[in-house]
Amino acid sequence: MSVLQPPAGPRTTEGPVPFLSRLHEWVATTDHKKLGVMYVTSGIIFLIIAGLEATMMRWQLAWPGQDVVGPEEFNRLFTMHGTTMVFFVGMPVLLGSANFLIPLMIGARDLAFPRLNAFGFWLFLFGGLLLYFSYFGGQGLYGMGSAPDVGWFAYAPLTERTFSRGHSTDYWILGIFVAGIGSTATGINMIATILGMRCRGMSLMKMPLFVWIMLVDCFLIVIALPPLAAAQILLLFDRQLGAHFFDAQAGGSALLWQNLFWFFGHPEVYILILPAFAFVSEIIPVFSRKVIFGYPLMVAATVAIGFISLGVWVHHMFAVGLSPLINVIFMGSTMLVGVPTGIKMFNWVATMVGGRIRLQTPMLFSLGFLCQFLLGGLTGIFLATVPFDWQVSDSYFVVGHFHYVLFGGLLFAILAAIYYWFPKVTGRMMSERIGTWQFWLLIIGFNLTFGPMHVSGMLGMPRRIYTYQLDRGWELWNLLSSIGVIFQLLAFALLVWNLLRSVFKGREAGDDPWDAWTLEWSTTSPPPAYNFDEEPVVHSRRPLWDLKHPDDPDWRYE
Repeated sequence: MSVLQPPAGPRTTEGPVPFLSRLHEWVATTDHKKLGVMYVTSGIIFLIIAGLEATMMRWQLAWPGQDVVGPEEFNRLFTMHGTTMVFFVGMPVLLGSANFLIPLMIGARDLAFPRLNAFGFWLFLFGGLLLYFSYFGGQGLYGMGSAPDVGWFAYAPLTERTFSRGHSTDYWILGIFVAGIGSTATGINMIATILGMRCRGMSLMKMPLFVWIMLVDCFLIVIALPPLAAAQILLLFDRQLGAHFFDAQAGGSALLWQNLFWFFGHPEVYILILPAFAFVSEIIPVFSRKVIFGYPLMVAATVAIGFISLGVWVHHMFAVGLSPLINVIFMGSTMLVGVPTGIKMFNWVATMVGGRIRLQTPMLFSLGFLCQFLLGGLTGIFLATVPFDWQVSDSYFVVGHFHYVLFGGLLFAILAAIYYWFPKVTGRMMSERIGTWQFWLLIIGFNLTFGPMHVSGMLGMPRRIYTYQLDRGWELWNLLSSIGVIFQLLAFALLVWNLLRSVFKGREAGDDPWDAWTLEWSTTSPPPAYNFDEEPVVHSRRPLWDLKHPDDPDWRYE
């Protein structure tokens, strides 16, 4: 049975579809591809909002004594920026890409539970809207609005009613809680789909690496999100029912919140970065014209990262006064997680060595990911060392490290994925020229913004301050960081322009513009509602390439 689809038939011309009919079609859909597009589109919109919030903060900090925003609004900005980026940018993009691609990659018609899939998306979107509704209802419907101001990790006792007035923190709790239920439901759906709906011939060790990594990622979602939901329920009891789980003055424990939150919070870092690994694991081999180096080792490293990541959360709490033994144990586990991550880095580089590399836009962003994530990982080893962590805890060094991992790592990989799979989603190519300009503007702006933060952090600049005095030695580094934001704004303006232009006027892509190997490229672009005319049958990890190039010696399976 052929893996390739027959040529698409002629399109019917029945006239334009009325807007309300088209809107209803998208709102009521259970098609995994449309839900994937809506997930990613929502993530891009939230990314723009969070980027504008970050721009306001950098404008405030560009020079000492600025009065762009006051201290209360600054607290709200960094709370909303961090919460949005973690829960409403990273999560929807990873779930959206998995939604769109996994059934196509494993030769399935849809996810195992299509209605549960739609339910998960609308819960996520409602959670994000609920969070931002706090700007209107944070003090009640008849008072001034107020976004939450407790940081994205909402440490106790800042979240107790005595410190956090109004209902803004309640909106934060409920928004993330609702979105978390949707994400957990989608994670369960993905696991069931991958384990139960693969096409004939596709054993676990013949799955694309993208599917393997997303499988581990969804297990992490199912394990890590429920403890966060439990912590939020306890916090809601504290705020609304007079409980004292996290109120130290009434016999509770602020450290209980930290343990519950970071048991979710550090696996969340890997929940977000593992999809980046999945993206580049598919892109680098195609643009290097070589099979991924060490496939079994990449799978083993992915499983090891998922397992070890559940046992490192206490390194966020080195400065709270834990025993030396606990500090040593979690310092060791934090350093240990760098071993399988390093294996992946070596395997990606080994894949490129000796390859016929094509430096098109998806590959440029993948290379940017490798460089930025490597730098973020190295500073992570610094922070895993307890004495060093004590010195820079809650400083801008941590802010720089975190953004090198999740901005330089995750966001560069997301952009690589957008440029790589956009032709499959829309049937049109994005502009290479605009994409190249965007890459260089972003690489300059990113390093100019977050590189100096390591220096200002080493000089003692703490996180979450809205201004500073002129004699601290932080002026140059903050000015450089704020100038870098200008380059980033230009880069993302080019991205939005490229997306909009390409949707309507982009060059026709064809079904397989990259000469790739996985099953999603064997169907039409965009794919039909049913994905495949007949169930594909695969015999190796690269079924489409085998069919097109049966005699190519550079792509031998063994």
